[in-house]
Amino acid sequence: MLPTADISDKYSDSIRILKPLFRDYGGVKSFSGKVKTIKTLDDNTKVRSALESEGNGDVLVIDGQASLNCALLGGNLAALASQNNWSGIIVNGCIRDQLEIKEEKIGVKALNSNPKKSNKNDGGEFGVDLNFADTDISEGDYIYADEDGIIISKEDLQI
Repeated sequence: MLPTADISDKYSDSIRILKPLFRDYGGVKSFSGKVKTIKTLDDNTKVRSALESEGNGDVLVIDGQASLNCALLGGNLAALASQNNWSGIIVNGCIRDQLEIKEEKIGVKALNSNPKKSNKNDGGEFGVDLNFADTDISEGDYIYADEDGIIISKEDLQI
């Protein structure tokens, strides 16, 4: 994958860039894939459900509505995602188990870390259009992410 800076230069007219709010937590710093979306608030039931399925190199984008109340992803779910061939996970919210997550072969970006576990009330929705970090993100978009940032494209840039 090209660095996101090069992607930004080459495709500036057709991409969107998330505001630089996210920190790297995963063992892989550069990742890309087709977007699968979840919107939830302080409940990671749907996150587990998604990560239990075959990832096919996709990126799970979780809009936790920028809540810092609890973690939506921890070490066990990151390990599950890695085993099930997800390329990466972006959390508009918090993760926990940083030391475990950085050992997994998966890209993980999130706003911050919080040791508190989430609710388990089957809250949230799959496959919804999201808007956070001043960017629209839809299921089926493509994500390109590295240490410089996160790029969204409607098309697979074949890079």
